[in-house]
Amino acid sequence: MNNTSAVVTGAASGLGEATARVLAQAGAYVVVADLNDEAGKAVADSIGGSFAHTDVTDPEAVQDAVAAAAASGRPLRTAVSCAGIGFAGRTINRDGTPHDLGAFGRVIAINLTGTFNLMRLAAAAMAETEPADADGQRGVIINTSSVAGIEGQTGQLAYSASKGGIIGMTVPAARDLSVIGVRVNTICPGLINTPIYQSIAAGGRHTPEELLAKLAEPVVFPKRLGRPEEFGQLVKSLIENDYMNAEVVRFDGGIRFQPK
Repeated sequence: MNNTSAVVTGAASGLGEATARVLAQAGAYVVVADLNDEAGKAVADSIGGSFAHTDVTDPEAVQDAVAAAAASGRPLRTAVSCAGIGFAGRTINRDGTPHDLGAFGRVIAINLTGTFNLMRLAAAAMAETEPADADGQRGVIINTSSVAGIEGQTGQLAYSASKGGIIGMTVPAARDLSVIGVRVNTICPGLINTPIYQSIAAGGRHTPEELLAKLAEPVVFPKRLGRPEEFGQLVKSLIENDYMNAEVVRFDGGIRFQPK
């Protein structure tokens, strides 16, 4: 990672921000790609990187972010997709209405198509670099799925479909990109302590502390939610270990979701 460049989507907060900080600490020049200009610029300034206003569903916007990394004077070696959204809705809701098709499409567009958009454009840029080692390796792509893509809960139809699609892309993408020396791995986080739970608690009957304790009940060990920086550490480990390829890695403290 040292003296290379990286693109991280969704890097203005949460898992993406933590990943950007870990990569920067390891010596990478990180392009913070996000829709949140204020927060994204603040993160980029604090880690010595740059910010790119990025809608992951927009090919030109993602291409600009990739180009910014490639133009940094350091070879693009890493691309991490952390941008994503959620949506709660049943196939048929309790009032008898069908799932909102537009909402379903938006979740798929951002989470799944957006992930593929970065993967294809970053891989094309990596293909133009010189090999980094005797194996001919040129880069690493890390995609973010979710345990919901494996065992989604009631009302997670759109989210689980998008995250399951990311899992499904992992092996064929790794095979496709082997010809240019690019590895592809996918991380499936469980419950991670990001700011979203503060906002959920603000609108509910639980305090943030009570909500986090309740959410942590089905976690096997350690009995808490994961930390964003631990996710960033896992990204770093997958990059550093040259033999990790075409893998889907759970990152969840042993949790197994029940239907609700």
